[in-house]
Amino acid sequence: MKLQGKRVVFIGGSSGIGLASAKVVAAEGASLVLVGRSEEKLKQAQEIINAEVEIYSVDVTQEDKVNTFFQEIGMFDHLVMTPFDSYMGSFLDLDSAAAHAVFACKFWGQYYAAKHGAPKLSNEGSITFFSGISGRKPFEKLSAIASVNGAIEALCRTLSIELAPIRVNVIAPGLIDTPLLDSFGADVKSMVLDSAAAKSPVSRVGRPEEPAHGIVFLMENGFVNGEVLHVDGGMRFS
Repeated sequence: MKLQGKRVVFIGGSSGIGLASAKVVAAEGASLVLVGRSEEKLKQAQEIINAEVEIYSVDVTQEDKVNTFFQEIGMFDHLVMTPFDSYMGSFLDLDSAAAHAVFACKFWGQYYAAKHGAPKLSNEGSITFFSGISGRKPFEKLSAIASVNGAIEALCRTLSIELAPIRVNVIAPGLIDTPLLDSFGADVKSMVLDSAAAKSPVSRVGRPEEPAHGIVFLMENGFVNGEVLHVDGGMRFS
């Protein structure tokens, strides 16, 4: 268990892929620091994981709050970021404020965390960003999130050199069955999942624990740096 005794910070670790990843990493022996906006969700996640877990309620879109958080927690070994805020809509109709909100959370939230978290990381540590399939495969009505995903991957490549020996990588998941899809309603969710499964080379959508195992690989393998690890069942080629 290479993560035994390691301290891992999860930004966005209270639900969905973040929570699933935190559970997998805890099972590998690491102690966790979970960060999210909702203290209630963080407490629920803490109970679900049932391991050594610290929780902090932080708005990652506020750089001063992110900086304060990292100053408070001290040194750690790995940083994983899964924040997500998505607005769908055609490019011409989508309110620009919605696009700004997507960037504020998923791009700037990860940017701030990397900037202020890197000085607290051990030299053998790593940073794992999250992008997504829309950064490589075009989808209608996802212009904002696709732009963020592309920006995150470009940032990773630069930081993999600039922050060395700290390693910097990206997980790029495809469609994953998480509670986020529940907000669409049961009928729409079922339609989305069935449609995606029909187009996927593996004939299904992803499960939250599958990107989670990718995170463990990127943390444990000390010779992987500047990589975008696609966990999408090959859908980017379909």
